[in-house]
Amino acid sequence: MIQQLKSLGPGLLFAGAAIGVSHLVQSTRAGAEFGFGLLWALLLVHLFKYPFFQYGPRYATATGESLLDGYKRLGKGVLIAYFILNMATMFTIQAAVTIVTAGLAISLFGMSDDPILWSIIITIIGLIILLRGRYRFLDNLMKIIIITLTITTIVSVLVATINTTSTFTFTQVLPKQTAEIGFLIAFLGWMPAPLDVSIWQSLWSIEKQKEHTEFSTKKSIFDFNVGYIITLFLGFCFLTLGAVVMFQSGKDFSGSAGKFAQQLISLYTNTIGESMYLFIGIAAFTTMFSTTLTTLDASPRAMSKTIELLFDRVLKKMYLFWILFLAIGTILILNFFLSEMGTLIKIATILSFLTAPFYAIINFILISGKHTPKEWHPSWAMKILSYFGIIFLIGFSAWYLMNL
Repeated sequence: MIQQLKSLGPGLLFAGAAIGVSHLVQSTRAGAEFGFGLLWALLLVHLFKYPFFQYGPRYATATGESLLDGYKRLGKGVLIAYFILNMATMFTIQAAVTIVTAGLAISLFGMSDDPILWSIIITIIGLIILLRGRYRFLDNLMKIIIITLTITTIVSVLVATINTTSTFTFTQVLPKQTAEIGFLIAFLGWMPAPLDVSIWQSLWSIEKQKEHTEFSTKKSIFDFNVGYIITLFLGFCFLTLGAVVMFQSGKDFSGSAGKFAQQLISLYTNTIGESMYLFIGIAAFTTMFSTTLTTLDASPRAMSKTIELLFDRVLKKMYLFWILFLAIGTILILNFFLSEMGTLIKIATILSFLTAPFYAIINFILISGKHTPKEWHPSWAMKILSYFGIIFLIGFSAWYLMNL
């Protein structure tokens, strides 16, 4: 069992990156506002995004190169398009996860209620960890965090479900009002994660192969499936918590990071007892901190690789440049646009969904083409699921744009 856990890596990093704003914030909010009415969206988006996420580690371990290398093989225009799209979203994504982490730190540690100060502290700590430990530290830390969060969440859901006196319906709803449609698209955009995380997956898989040469394509797919199942299960758990504790209660989530964090922790402590406040607070904080850490590592890793591929040369300290650039940019956004963070996050999540068809199509072309060994081409079942996934992503994007 211990040996199997050690062999896991990129899949749990995927879970760590995914189980952040999309789960702690958006899944809980979906349950609070719609009950179980958006369960269909949770299940379908996991089903239809699955192939395109899985193609990341599949391609990387089958070819020994990242998806970014594959994008270049399809033409530098594809790589340039990725660079532009990533530049448009990476600062807002980092700011979003950092401010939620700061809110949890305020609720847990007290000391200061200044979210900017906490964001700076969290970012500096993240920089020190990543510049000293890099992938190996992330790999080991994520196993502890995911296990802790899973246990506390399962206990909370079970106790909340047993103790509730409310009755629930599983009638599914399709939002019709503009604001509700916007929330649905944002929910789909980051659930379980933006599709460009498949690129991060491929980069993490390459790193895993460097440390463990026995990390084969078959093992990488199993590793990814474990992480993906965890994200789906916890997404359902957070939606259930929101539905059981807050739906039709007259309560609403605060737009303040600190107050939202307190409400989030209360979802747990109201069901399993105030004595568990510290334990739950630490679990929630470490979860968001892990997301902050993985995104702070992944975007610079991807951007430095992109630059190297575009200029056909290895540039020294490119990772250092991008991680410092991202850290400084994130703090500047939080400092000058903190009051607009809700709008910025909404824009980032919607943009993530609208760009999802691009990543889906490119990943599918790459994994099915001449650059991937035939033995690792997707099966007919995966190809059919991929076609339906592309139709789903394009269809909902068009539906959203028509309802603006």
